[in-house]
Amino acid sequence: MKFCRRRFADGLQPGSATAAWAETLLKVLLAQDGSATLLCETIAGGAVQLTVLKQNITEHVPPEVRQHLPGQRFMERFVTLSSGGEVMMDNLSYIALDAMEPSVCKILEEGQVPIGHLFDRLWVRKKSLFGMESLHERLWAQSGLPDARAVRSYLVSTPAAPCMLISETFRAGMRRGLPGDLSE
Repeated sequence: MKFCRRRFADGLQPGSATAAWAETLLKVLLAQDGSATLLCETIAGGAVQLTVLKQNITEHVPPEVRQHLPGQRFMERFVTLSSGGEVMMDNLSYIALDAMEPSVCKILEEGQVPIGHLFDRLWVRKKSLFGMESLHERLWAQSGLPDARAVRSYLVSTPAAPCMLISETFRAGMRRGLPGDLSE
């Protein structure tokens, strides 16, 4: 499937009302600590398409991952969430397999559900991480189209241990429904 992938602010007229709304929306997206998947589904008005660009089990991860996650085995997962062929988010996730329940690992390995849907099953906390530029570069190398203004990274923890490190870039597909937006 061919996707339309645009930087979050692509196509906006600087100083326009739509650009002002989009800037406010981006601040909300970057600050929220709930399920970004649920936000995508709400904006799309229904289920979104999960496309696994690449997924593998590895012991070789960037130093930032070892700094924040326990264990030796990790799932590295690059995914795109889209609706109607328009990319809403690109994500890079590292999952500490040694810190997850086997049933959750199985669901993740199948690559059929966005990680946000798993948060309903787990009690989790998120903590924003800074200085993750090398992970952002890794995400963009896989998905294409760097967008430093619309990217964030965070650590997901259960009561037992940190279990995931996620970097995500919000794309122009998240602007669906804004007045004057190209995706209308």
